[in-house]
Amino acid sequence: PTPIVPNTPGQLQRLPHPANRRVVTVHHSGEVPPCERDRTMEHSFLRKVPLFEGLEEEELEAIASVTVTRSFSKDQVIILAEEEGDALFIIHTGQVKVSIVSEDGREVILSLLGEGAVFGELALLDEKPRSANVVALADAKLYMLHRSDFLQLLYRVPKIAIALLAELATRLRKTDRKIEGLALLDVTSRISETLLQLANEQGEKKTEGLHIPSLPTQQQLASMSGTTRETVSRVLKRLETQGYIDCKGRTITILREEN
Repeated sequence: PTPIVPNTPGQLQRLPHPANRRVVTVHHSGEVPPCERDRTMEHSFLRKVPLFEGLEEEELEAIASVTVTRSFSKDQVIILAEEEGDALFIIHTGQVKVSIVSEDGREVILSLLGEGAVFGELALLDEKPRSANVVALADAKLYMLHRSDFLQLLYRVPKIAIALLAELATRLRKTDRKIEGLALLDVTSRISETLLQLANEQGEKKTEGLHIPSLPTQQQLASMSGTTRETVSRVLKRLETQGYIDCKGRTITILREEN
């Protein structure tokens, strides 16, 4: 299939034939090698990554010794669906959007990932093309692990393999729940589920409720919920009127979760 790249918020455009375009891929140029980075700070960060929780200092060093860093600008494509993958990514700073394109050309956002999240590992495990597009939503700094180094780490540090299995199982459950929601829930319930998912992933507990400090745009919420921006706007206003949420600009607080 012909790869696609983001165009407008709700659409992705198809790229011209490979012979007539410059393919956007991750190259080794521009990477910052381990010897030029602060190892102490890296260990502190890696220890917070769910995939590496509970590892010993020497195991963290084994990871840090084979990672490189890349910086991506806002809206820059990090991964294109259908391309071959040779690296997984760990988000140090910034946020990325993982999406696919439906048959009618609409963008469907699978997830928004922030600091500490890992993506791109599936292509390293099954050696098949990338399954989704990943785009930086803000300037982002990412750690990269190339396939050969990652596979060696799995053999050398079995705890990483176990943690990876747990992470993949969690994602599978989320995907199952999303598919079930799109098939069975009405639009208000789908948007509510999306808000609750965001609150669970990045929310902060406040006295008044669960606070989401940086809400996605209404178009992004629509792409995550299988609806339109106009519908998202109407549903958010109705939920606020009914006392379920409190919206202030790009922040939102979930006041009540029942029903």
